[in-house]
Amino acid sequence: MHPPFPFEPFLEFGFLSIVLIIGVILRAKLPVLQRFLFPSCLIGGFLGLIVISTGFIDFDITHFETFAYHFFIISFISVGLTTSSDRKKEPGSNKKMLRGALWMALIEGVTLPMQAVIGGLLVLMYGLLGKDLFPTFGFMLPLGFTEGPGQALSFGKVWEGFGFAHAATIGLTFAAIGFFFSFFVGVPLVNWGIRRGMAADGTTELSRDILKGIVPRDQKKEKAGELTMHSGNVDTIAFQAALIGLVYVLVYGLVQLLIKVVPPDIGKMLWGFFFFFGLFVALIVRWLMARIGVDHLIDPGVQKRLTGWAVDFLIVSTVIAIQMVVVWQYILPIAVTAGVGGLLTTLVVFYLGKRIDTLNLERTAAIYGTCTGTVSSGLLLLRIVDPDFKTPVALEVGIMNVIVVPIILGCMLLVNAPVLWHWSLGMTILVFVVIFAVCLALIRILKYWGEPKY
Repeated sequence: MHPPFPFEPFLEFGFLSIVLIIGVILRAKLPVLQRFLFPSCLIGGFLGLIVISTGFIDFDITHFETFAYHFFIISFISVGLTTSSDRKKEPGSNKKMLRGALWMALIEGVTLPMQAVIGGLLVLMYGLLGKDLFPTFGFMLPLGFTEGPGQALSFGKVWEGFGFAHAATIGLTFAAIGFFFSFFVGVPLVNWGIRRGMAADGTTELSRDILKGIVPRDQKKEKAGELTMHSGNVDTIAFQAALIGLVYVLVYGLVQLLIKVVPPDIGKMLWGFFFFFGLFVALIVRWLMARIGVDHLIDPGVQKRLTGWAVDFLIVSTVIAIQMVVVWQYILPIAVTAGVGGLLTTLVVFYLGKRIDTLNLERTAAIYGTCTGTVSSGLLLLRIVDPDFKTPVALEVGIMNVIVVPIILGCMLLVNAPVLWHWSLGMTILVFVVIFAVCLALIRILKYWGEPKY
């Protein structure tokens, strides 16, 4: 007998939830996962990938791509709605924090185009060797590494409409490999720096609750947020989630309107930028609420929790959505591109990180995690060297995400140049080289490139 309502979407969400919970348990029990600070969402994602790939559970894998896409958009909208009033409480080292944030933004401005150049050149090389790949194949390297799984999936799905077969799966694969670099390369390098005495706050070891990922019963708990609604009227979390839903609908309407007035090819690309529109509209909604005096109804603590919830489920969905049959088909170009890109990213970030004037290890750890995974993985690496966030680097990461927006937007348009404006791959690579050179020159001009500190 068939159930009276479709259960598939909620069963799939339940599957994501189960593997995430198992990931939490494995992180708490296995020292090797604790040693590399492997997040539960990634552990659960790979467990789910194994289960799906063996055919033990029969789910439509494209549904997990859909989950990942929408969780990614939710996270960006939530970030846009989150107020920043808590930053005013920081001590008056604004100039130093801005300097640190600008350095990290320029590092991202170096790594992103560098990864695009590496990927593009390797695609040209594969062509000379007789293996023709879609022109934007190599640009999955910066999308998956520096930009993360959400962008790789968003642009991958759009590029599939332009003839790039299995682009979404390939992009998610690059993102998963990026996480491996972030934790299996980043964690040992940061620990090496701590042993060499490079940490600003000594060599304090991480507490057991951070390693295990579970707060003990008798430990004081951090507050998740405050109630802005009377529970007899509407639950605060329901209201905060409703704001996200409001922005979502506004953005959908905006994109549909834009599609009607732009050329068809550009219209296709707009879906890949849905997350940026979401962030932009969320900022406008927050501004309007401030103008009419109701911005106090947005609780930053609860919104941050909603952002974290969306990111965790995004990563679980991302890994599960990888189709191993497709990965195996492209295993050589994926492995070579990701290997070369990951190695050069590591060398460049740590080379330049040694030459900034202060907080070398802390800033290097944060930006390396960001340029190989996500901001969350950058903060995890930072937490190894700065467990209690006593340095201002965690705040600098937030400021960096604002400063780097023009670079990111420019590069996100540029990766689409071969399909959007029919640029040759060589011309696109050349423009990326210019961006790389400009950011590298700014690092020198702004005196971020001094003598190595270690």
